[in-house]
Amino acid sequence: MKRPPDHEHLDGQMVKMEVNLDDISGEWLGHVMDLLFESGANDVFYTPIFMKKNRPGVLLQLLCSQQVISKIKKILFAETTTLGIRYYPLTVHRLERSFLHIDTQWGKVTIKRGFHEGQPIQQAPEYEDCRKIAVQNNIPLKRVYEEVWKCLGEVEEK
Repeated sequence: MKRPPDHEHLDGQMVKMEVNLDDISGEWLGHVMDLLFESGANDVFYTPIFMKKNRPGVLLQLLCSQQVISKIKKILFAETTTLGIRYYPLTVHRLERSFLHIDTQWGKVTIKRGFHEGQPIQQAPEYEDCRKIAVQNNIPLKRVYEEVWKCLGEVEEK
């Protein structure tokens, strides 16, 4: 098997940022997530938490490179209810990646594959490709994924 061009490596220039939020609506959180991704966040996720006086809240966490910290901080202070941001240096172990294109009865779907020490250990269809096919063909997303896995199995048997 040909080695993918994106080699496995450790990225020591990453930062994990987090804020505790209360008094913020779900719609705002969705907007903030979009802005964070557009500004260079690699990952954004929310966790329900309980804060002082047992108030329900949300822990917003994200991963980004050190180069975009100031843009991310501006968004968090301007668009959320936070009064402070915690951030920590972080190392991320990134697998090698390659992309395989599978032909389904409805069109092409990209499969992202992850390699550890040169061996394939992860693979998954790209959600957006599958979603687009499901919408265009008025079929359940689940059915698209089933077809992709079937086609992938056939390709791997060859």
